[in-house]
Amino acid sequence: MTDPRVAGAGVTAFGSYPERTGRDLFAEAGLEALDQSGVPAADVEALYYGNFMGELAEHQGHQGPLMAEMVGVDAPATRYEAACASAGAAIRSAVQAIRSGEADVVMVGGAERMTNIGTAGATDALSIAADDLYEIRAGMTFPGAYALMARSYFEEYGGSREDLAHVAVKNHEHAMVNDHAQLQKEISVADALEAPMVAEPLGLYDACPITDGAAAAIVTSEAYAAEHDLDAPVRISGTGQGGDNLALQDRAHYAQTPAADKAAREAYDDAGIGADAVDVAEVHDCFTIAEVLALESLALFERGEAITAARDGTTTRHGELPVNLSGGLKAKGHPVGATGVAQLATIAWVLDGSHPRADAVPDATVGVAHNAGGTVASTTVHVLEVGE
Repeated sequence: MTDPRVAGAGVTAFGSYPERTGRDLFAEAGLEALDQSGVPAADVEALYYGNFMGELAEHQGHQGPLMAEMVGVDAPATRYEAACASAGAAIRSAVQAIRSGEADVVMVGGAERMTNIGTAGATDALSIAADDLYEIRAGMTFPGAYALMARSYFEEYGGSREDLAHVAVKNHEHAMVNDHAQLQKEISVADALEAPMVAEPLGLYDACPITDGAAAAIVTSEAYAAEHDLDAPVRISGTGQGGDNLALQDRAHYAQTPAADKAAREAYDDAGIGADAVDVAEVHDCFTIAEVLALESLALFERGEAITAARDGTTTRHGELPVNLSGGLKAKGHPVGATGVAQLATIAWVLDGSHPRADAVPDATVGVAHNAGGTVASTTVHVLEVGE
């Protein structure tokens, strides 16, 4: 059993492209990944593809073989759906396929087209990641659900809207040099605090945008990479997945994310490391409070301590543990089915030194990617490392 190598990745610019189809977006990312890796499409033995709302946004299901066709891959193709963690689940299967010897080369990716159905349509489509019978019909929205989580966190551990504003400011600043980012715009703490309220205590700048985009990566066995002399120094050394009750009201805690706790423990154990080995992280900050919860579930901070991490500079690009150097979902954007692979690509590029923010962690050897679905009912965590 060997850990898969990240041989190459491709990510489209994230943003509002209502005129582009999902297949068009994925073709761009997938072909870029093939080109960057130097792996011919004929060598790809499987495509694992993440997508959440294709039936609603494009009236298109059965997208696996469609996307394989778009990148010239003649191999079995499977679509993965785990809400916003769809691509993370696809990555996990790719890791397992390569480790087991079932495949030597897998393309893993995802795409989402969202802006073509408008804000109301996208909001309605996103809502089906919650419990339709007991949440959606009662009027629950994801901003409302994460607002409940934020209020619970403040009550249990302390914290304020200003602490969350620092998370938004940090991630917008990180995105300024990321050509893939949707919101390359600096904001101030005052901007965040004075923005329209969406769901108390979360304002407009506490939420990620609605996004179109795609991402893809080529992962190979170590033997294939060596045989074909690929430049693939980064390996996926740990994988984990956790689950929780779908509906928020059925959870034991609103201010904790047990699914992410489980996924992190499994991924760290799989990689044979502890959280203290992590140099850089990409976490699922669909809302600013989600970054805080993720950092604590990843054991990068104790419970109640991540809320001030951006304010005190620890998670900025100048800090001890830079988080979301891409800009995160908050500023990079969140094309749901593509997000997990975009996170993977970012960590791989940071570790190999090719990301525009790689200078923040020039000696980094270990990174972690955290991808969550819904109100964190589904979570995947992947550990990436440089070298042996």
